[in-house]
Amino acid sequence: MVTKPIKGEQRSFMTGNEVIAWAALAAGCEFMYGYPITPQNEIMHYWTRLAPKYERGFLQTEDEISAGFTTIGGVLAGKRVFTATAGPGNVLMQEAMAMAEMMRLPTVVVVTQRGGPSTATVIYSQQELNLTSFGGNGEGLRIVYSPASHDDLFSYTIKAFNSAWKYRFPTFVLGDGYQSKMRAPVTLYDPEERGLTMEPCYPMVGLPGLPGEEREPAHLRNTYNLEEELFAILSDSIKDYESMTPEVVEWEATAIDDAELLIIAHGIVSRAARAAVQVLREEGLKAGLFRPITLRPFPVAELRRLTGQARRLIVVESAYGQLEKMVKTALYGLKIPLRSYLRPGMGITPEEIVQFAKEL
Repeated sequence: MVTKPIKGEQRSFMTGNEVIAWAALAAGCEFMYGYPITPQNEIMHYWTRLAPKYERGFLQTEDEISAGFTTIGGVLAGKRVFTATAGPGNVLMQEAMAMAEMMRLPTVVVVTQRGGPSTATVIYSQQELNLTSFGGNGEGLRIVYSPASHDDLFSYTIKAFNSAWKYRFPTFVLGDGYQSKMRAPVTLYDPEERGLTMEPCYPMVGLPGLPGEEREPAHLRNTYNLEEELFAILSDSIKDYESMTPEVVEWEATAIDDAELLIIAHGIVSRAARAAVQVLREEGLKAGLFRPITLRPFPVAELRRLTGQARRLIVVESAYGQLEKMVKTALYGLKIPLRSYLRPGMGITPEEIVQFAKEL
């Protein structure tokens, strides 16, 4: 019997990339496919160091295009698998992820965002929100989690495998370079001991029996000859996506009950925003925080409901309006003044947010 990587709860101090490797192990992931790119590299390094101890596997592919398609192959074989990438690698994987979206394949991808466009920096940004949520030439029928802490990285990496296999949409954990390299306390746990049942994985190809007679055909297609065919398939997928949204969508609110100034931020920037809210409150300003945890599907109804009493909104992000666009779309028709603090590729401190809020 394979030894469980984690028993009970274990408190540790490690980097975000280490956390992701341990989370994948705890989730029962059997295989990782990947290609080196900063700041994702250590996920591969730690995985290859740990995997042999727990009878798991790894394949370094020749590039990120291959990593995306081999991940699809692992899923088709019925294995719980994942890949990880960043920046230009995320761009190269979009063809495979668009295929997974069309074929409804439960792929799992961890993205450790770096600066862009192109090679840019290898450090940090929140500039891969658009790419991860809507990449490819489809409709963005994906699940995208935005973790803010190392505990989030662990929990949402595990959840990503379950959501992917339960709903059969490509699922992403959208981290960043700061989280990847930063060391922080984290609680590791065995999902089963917390009452979390992992969704079963099953092969989609190579099944016994004659399709259409002895078993239902899989209909694993990503190309259609007729417009009507494509429309019918997409309509079913969109219906499934919309019906699962209330079950999947997640968000977090801080000091929201009487907030007149509502700050909206995601990922690691939401931690700075939370600290800023505390300072503003201490200085007599009624500030609150709304943090979308799922960027796809976006918590539209929840945000609209919580902005009811706010007199002003501030969007804070390390990108040039990618989250802002989502917020404006969600709040279409509501006449609430909105300003944004946009710092593409730069870290954001609580002090900056406090100063910006006061200037308004």
